[in-house]
Amino acid sequence: MKRVAVYCGSATPSDPVYIEAARTVGRSLAEQGIGVVYGGGKLGLMGAVADSALEAGGEVIGVIPTALVNAEVAHRGLSELHVVDTMHERKARFTELSDGFLTIPGGTGTMDELWEAMSWAQLGYHAKPVALLNVAGFYDGLLEFVAKMGSVGFLRPQHQGILLAGDDLAPLLDKMRDFEPTTPIIHMKRDDL
Repeated sequence: MKRVAVYCGSATPSDPVYIEAARTVGRSLAEQGIGVVYGGGKLGLMGAVADSALEAGGEVIGVIPTALVNAEVAHRGLSELHVVDTMHERKARFTELSDGFLTIPGGTGTMDELWEAMSWAQLGYHAKPVALLNVAGFYDGLLEFVAKMGSVGFLRPQHQGILLAGDDLAPLLDKMRDFEPTTPIIHMKRDDL
């Protein structure tokens, strides 16, 4: 993996565990020679990931919509800053620029990015690993929900391994490196659907 898209929040929660996890992610990726592709912001967990990766000598590429640049939340000290018109373009650019997706805690925008990465993997629009770092149990409920989608039948058995999850970054990155794509929907026969 040369670059990983990191999905995370632009907020700074009161519990320091989240900001520390973001710093660890940025620093660890940079130390392993993995570039960071992220939302281009300077606030919250986004800023912590970017700043930590930059401080460790890593490549950091931001992708931000014009509306957020104009709100003065763009990080101006990145390796590259791509300004796009829409959120749709932003997510497409994440997919173009990265070799995998790593989600750490965040809110609605983070969930939108995660679900789209999972959906696109399931459909076959990309064959890249999609991972979730479950910091301090933040995503316990989400992981239960994903399991329920599988047990009820809304997530096909061959797609239940799309989301790689863990609470420790190093083994999670190993899972991403070892990821073997499953058969996407676009290559399945009607009877398999």
